[in-house]
Amino acid sequence: GANYQDVMIMSYAAKYASAFYGPYRDAIGSAKLSAGQGDKKTYQMDPANTDEAIREVALDIAEGADMVMVKPGMPYLDIVRRIVDEFRMPTYAFQVSGEYAMIMAAAQNGWIDKDRAILESLTAFKRAGAAGIITYFAPWAAEKLGA
Repeated sequence: GANYQDVMIMSYAAKYASAFYGPYRDAIGSAKLSAGQGDKKTYQMDPANTDEAIREVALDIAEGADMVMVKPGMPYLDIVRRIVDEFRMPTYAFQVSGEYAMIMAAAQNGWIDKDRAILESLTAFKRAGAAGIITYFAPWAAEKLGA
């Protein structure tokens, strides 16, 4: 590592090419890439590949990462668990816009209980070993869980 003092480095080592980024990409206008701009699949991981994430995490730790991020979180809880088990490294899960939208849409249509679904999703991250969760539900969690 570079021996930085008073600086923590979070690596986005495990960022998958995922449909769950859709709502965010639509909001910022990057969903439709024009010709020549490339495809995010060229630098994001294949959802079917678990070993690539482990290799990238190992490289980033060797380069000085203090913690790692798995993005998106819910579809990749197995990756969170593998990283925690193999590296004993603080591992964070990012619950992305599509995961948020999925829960909210189902709740708004009366298909699921919103509060229970949010809590269950956050609990799943912790159960998988996540040291922390980055989520659009943070204000809800702070209010409901008294954080």
